[in-house]
Amino acid sequence: MEYNHIFMKRAYEIAEELIQYRRHFHQNPEVGMNTTSTAAFVAEKLEEMGYDPQLVNECGVTATVGKSEGKVLLLRADMDALPMQEDSGLEFASQVPGAAHCCGHDLHTAMLLGAARILKEEESSLEGTVKLMFQPAEENMQGARAMIQAGILENPTVDAAMAIHVNSIAVCGRLLVFAGPTCASSDLFKITIKGHGGHGARPEETVDPLNVMAHIHTALQELQARELRAGETGVLTIGCMKGGSTYNVIPNDAVMMGTIRTYNKEIREMLITRMQEIATGVAKVFRAEAAVVFSDNYTIPLVSDKDMAVFAVDSLKNILPEEQVLPMRKSFPGSEDFAFIADKVPTLFIVLGATIQKGVEYGQHHPKVRFNEECLPVGAATYAYLASEWLRNNK
Repeated sequence: MEYNHIFMKRAYEIAEELIQYRRHFHQNPEVGMNTTSTAAFVAEKLEEMGYDPQLVNECGVTATVGKSEGKVLLLRADMDALPMQEDSGLEFASQVPGAAHCCGHDLHTAMLLGAARILKEEESSLEGTVKLMFQPAEENMQGARAMIQAGILENPTVDAAMAIHVNSIAVCGRLLVFAGPTCASSDLFKITIKGHGGHGARPEETVDPLNVMAHIHTALQELQARELRAGETGVLTIGCMKGGSTYNVIPNDAVMMGTIRTYNKEIREMLITRMQEIATGVAKVFRAEAAVVFSDNYTIPLVSDKDMAVFAVDSLKNILPEEQVLPMRKSFPGSEDFAFIADKVPTLFIVLGATIQKGVEYGQHHPKVRFNEECLPVGAATYAYLASEWLRNNK
């Protein structure tokens, strides 16, 4: 397809460079906060472009482009891979056992490097500052918080932010622009039930934690059935129930594990509070004890700014065919730690289609998933163009 805008043209001119970046990241995945080699590679490439990149905790990178006067827009790319084994069959598949870019973060990092090149080349035309944020640990939902704590939203102070996430099912090159509630919160919890074990033939001498566990599981269903308003979304799922090891012995303890998802911060807080009250209260009724522990791998709901979404849809139609840009009014249950940025400043979140072909069966996080590299120039140009336009419209 022929594109007329200078940013899009330039993105296609450097398409091979973007592919090489992406394949380097794909072959050399790093997990969690251990993205030091990826960060060093990104910093090296930014330096070659004329930037003065700064490492953040050795596993993240930031840099700025533009002029000091005016607003500041942050562009985010996540760099971490998943702790899993790849089975894609690609010639440039992961060379690291137990780590793989099966979510597309390698494409995100390559696209933002491409945008960085375009923005640096067009720096004199920028009417404000673009701050680049290459973050670790999105998958375990700790990276954005670490970057915020390290001052990513300060010096210069960020006024708004934007992120793109690829999708292996959506049509390649199509941009889905979200407005309002976008990604669900994610809270992981473990309930440990302490009873008093004994022989199965003499249950009266025991406090059966398995019985308590069953009653807690049933009671938790009432949260969705009776404590959420009609139309409000809140999910509490128990994914693991363990206790005992044989036929005729009542164990001393049992364990439940699960997750809470919602699109509303107040509902999230209510579900967290009530599930703890139910777990401990039900256990007490049956003479047991229950302790609830939440994982530090959590995130809050991601809410996309509606005004920024309108701006993005209107602007992108200047550089892309109208049918390639779709406003989205619905959310999806996946979680994204960019939510912590969105909680601080107005934020734009866009999904970029990267399907290999129509009807592809493998989605994100599947060991066989593949992404279409033809989306890379679209992503790079979208980052750069929207940043430039937002600054021009928000002097």
